[in-house]
Amino acid sequence: WNSVGTPMLYTSEFRSLAVLELAVHLPYIIKPEAYFLITIELPTTPKIHVVTPEELKNDWMYTAQKHTQQIGDQFVKKGNFLVLKVPSVIVPQESNYLLNPLHADFDKIKIVKTELFSLDSRLFN
Repeated sequence: WNSVGTPMLYTSEFRSLAVLELAVHLPYIIKPEAYFLITIELPTTPKIHVVTPEELKNDWMYTAQKHTQQIGDQFVKKGNFLVLKVPSVIVPQESNYLLNPLHADFDKIKIVKTELFSLDSRLFN
């Protein structure tokens, strides 16, 4: 959802979705030792821009990476919203929340909890 050089913080709606997103994006040979799960709290009533599958090209899940990167890059560049809610490619009925680190309210995001999050090694075999 962003081009190289455009900063963006990726978060997921659910822990399980975060694990799936991680698993499909890591090279097969990398077996992560440990991760941390960070629970955050957004500022009260953050400005959220929602992207629905209907707004995207028909092939957005497979070949429209440039299209989705343009959406993400414009989201960061314009700076009108703190959060971009997008459908997951892996589970389109669930969402990822992309945060704009250049938005004025980004520094109002609070880390609520940090915990060690071990992944089942079978995901990476």
